[in-house]
Amino acid sequence: MSLRKVLNSFNYAVAGIVYAIKSQRNMKVHMIAALLVLALSIYLRISSREFLIIFFAITLVVMAELFNTAVEAVVDLYTQEFHPLARIAKNVAAGAVLLTAMNSLVVAYVIILPKLEGHSLSLVPRIRETPLNVTLAALIIVVLAVGIGKAFTSKSTYIRGGFPSGHTAVAFAGVTAITLLTGNLLVAIVALMIALLVAHSRLEAGVHTLLEVAAGMLLGILSTMVVFRLAGW
Repeated sequence: MSLRKVLNSFNYAVAGIVYAIKSQRNMKVHMIAALLVLALSIYLRISSREFLIIFFAITLVVMAELFNTAVEAVVDLYTQEFHPLARIAKNVAAGAVLLTAMNSLVVAYVIILPKLEGHSLSLVPRIRETPLNVTLAALIIVVLAVGIGKAFTSKSTYIRGGFPSGHTAVAFAGVTAITLLTGNLLVAIVALMIALLVAHSRLEAGVHTLLEVAAGMLLGILSTMVVFRLAGW
């Protein structure tokens, strides 16, 4: 399989997710809730295992909503008139979404709620325990933010081009994380040079405009700083 076919496959998949976000109100609610839960998880400094459980629960809800949207589209393609079987198909798909949503609530109740009880909102910096988890969460949030931005601005392809530049956002998120974790000026400068090369390559290839690259820089830096601040760094 050629690289172009692989990229087209990714683009079709992202286009499906974007359509669901744009057309389904529940999908918008799920995405906003996912971002809030991830941010709260970072702030509460949950363990790696707990983070994976929460991320898996979020993924299940989004997948169920995507399947629900696909079923609705197929049913509407087959008939626009009321039919008992069409109602059954839509109800069963909606039931799958409900079950995964209930599962996510149980996960939140078991993992997050106990940590909220008696938790201090003091801004005093806490002990730096899980830098890898914080960095991973920051990158996930940056990628989600880029996807949301492209969902409302891109017209055709979501993997290549669009506002903001995803490659630049991830590169500068990495620079910010490395700077905050190491506190080493030399290391930070080297990382910055690599990120600038990534940004320049996007401009040189004509994939992004200067505005899209600049937006990616700001998104990567600010999102990572916010995540690390929530984590007490």
